[in-house]
Amino acid sequence: MFTNKRILVIEDNGELQGILADFLEIKGAEVDFAGNGELGLKLALRYGFDAIILDVMLPKKDGMTVAKELRKQGCTTPVLMLTALNGQEDLVKGFESGVDDFVSKPFNFVELEVRLLALIKRFRGEVASSLLSFGDIIIDRSSHKVTRQKQELALTPVMYQLLVKLVKTAPEMVRREDLIYAIWGDNAPDKDILRSHIHLLRAILDKPFEHAMLKTVPKFGFKLELPR
Repeated sequence: MFTNKRILVIEDNGELQGILADFLEIKGAEVDFAGNGELGLKLALRYGFDAIILDVMLPKKDGMTVAKELRKQGCTTPVLMLTALNGQEDLVKGFESGVDDFVSKPFNFVELEVRLLALIKRFRGEVASSLLSFGDIIIDRSSHKVTRQKQELALTPVMYQLLVKLVKTAPEMVRREDLIYAIWGDNAPDKDILRSHIHLLRAILDKPFEHAMLKTVPKFGFKLELPR
């Protein structure tokens, strides 16, 4: 149920807007709409939403551009993208833009509800106030701020959750299956989704620094290691 949840739907198809409004409002949500990407971006940055449903094909600004600009401007609201694009390159492009999850058109409302609830629970639930750290990585869970060597890292919500799991377990390995379940539960949209996010996380966490900390354990999982 979406009781007391405020959801922004950025979708230019009037018929689909009505269908989504009926479904979400019956479930208890307060729904706002934007019929183009430019307006959707303004609303998302101006008001506090629990989640954003974002179509990939939009007038004025496409969905990928909207997601990228949201993250660039510091918006951490979870984004669920509606798309007819199902290729691996499209998924990677979406994750690089800051999208958290996908639902393929034509979509099943049960799947939509499950994925949307999972995003809201994951990113808008109670946030612990204590700090997490491993080596020179510091995570402030009250603000979702992540630093390494005192440099702030711009992570998407999914990358943030992956790093929290890895830091909590460090220096031990986290199995691939455990990482997938921790982030997406039983509803991972694609078998390669973890690999895509790890690739993006590594580019931010390690590449700018002298020592790489995120290590792959072939066939098993991933772990953080201190520089030797």
